[in-house]
Amino acid sequence: MKVLLLDDVSNLGKKGEIKEVSDGYARNYLIPKKLAVEATGGYIKNVEESKKIEDKKKENLKKRSEEILEKLKGTKIEIKAKSGEKGKLFGAVTAQNISEKIEELLGEKFDKTWFDEKVNIKELGTHTLKVKLPQGVRGEIKVKVEPEN
Repeated sequence: MKVLLLDDVSNLGKKGEIKEVSDGYARNYLIPKKLAVEATGGYIKNVEESKKIEDKKKENLKKRSEEILEKLKGTKIEIKAKSGEKGKLFGAVTAQNISEKIEELLGEKFDKTWFDEKVNIKELGTHTLKVKLPQGVRGEIKVKVEPEN
């Protein structure tokens, strides 16, 4: 019997997949526990339509992420911070500070979780940061920390 999974089922599949299982397994376990429904023509068609829409959304999100990365590579990100004599900062420049500056420069949302590593800059100068945007788009950006006068 073909079933459409309504939830992730270990050793069988993920939500939204259509799987071939034995009639007993479907009728006695999956369907009563509302983990699956019998896959009829209508369900199969809906799943295929949903997958097409989801794939298109992912493709658009990847393109958008690539565009943001290209804009970032071409933009000078300069942050002013209070510092001491030897270039040490009073406090630190964090992912939150940098993402706010990027949003200000590009006029687009930039999530602080998109940084691939913990950001905690404590010195003046130019720093290279790795970013991982949605859909696995990775790259590096340069952030220049300057003294606040």
